[in-house]
Amino acid sequence: MRFRTALAAAAGALALIVTLPTSAAAAEGQFQYTYTGLDGSPRIAVIDDPESWECHTLPEVADPGASSPAHSPRNRTDEYATVFTGPDCDGDSFTLRPHTGYGSERLKLRSVLFF
Repeated sequence: MRFRTALAAAAGALALIVTLPTSAAAAEGQFQYTYTGLDGSPRIAVIDDPESWECHTLPEVADPGASSPAHSPRNRTDEYATVFTGPDCDGDSFTLRPHTGYGSERLKLRSVLFF
């Protein structure tokens, strides 16, 4: 009797372990954007395999008082990317589709969220 109870408990524990959700997922691919360097020339930055459902404030343009926003985003990840005009995913937003989503130089951004 005890053996069956122990076996049932072990089987239940195994079923729970197998069905537990995994840790946070990441978008696969690259997100690219252009910003203006300190010398005034355009620079390209890339985020590789960004975390999903986490706001990514772009470090080069995080301070609205000190720099102009980034522009010309290219979403080459496998998830949608919503770009925001402000840091911390604040302000106006625009969503770019997976793999081929892009914006022109007129699309300004300081942060991005992948989903």
